Amino acid sequence: MSDMTFMDDLEELSSAEDFLEYFDIEFDKSVVQVNRLHIMQRFHDYLKDLPDVDQVADMDGYKAAYKEYLTKAYEDFVNSDALTEKVFRVFHMKGPQTTFVPLDQILE
Repeated sequence: MSDMTFMDDLEELSSAEDFLEYFDIEFDKSVVQVNRLHIMQRFHDYLKDLPDVDQVADMDGYKAAYKEYLTKAYEDFVNSDALTEKVFRVFHMKGPQTTFVPLDQILE
């Protein structure tokens, strides 16, 4: 694995726990079990602030930023909850949403 690049390493990771372990971030398994999708989405949202990897000269700084953003995303859910953080669009909807589907479309 020593000849793999940072981005190659990331492609091998498949769970929130994998990411947290890769970046050597201590975590509470119960927090991750309840909030894994929210943590990873928040992490993804934070990463939007980073330049494209092709434009980076300091890869160590880039890796450090990834770790910082993942730590921040995790801590968001240690100190709060999914309903408060409203990571996903469904939490921003006001009231029940209704959609009209004509009967003739259902019967087709």
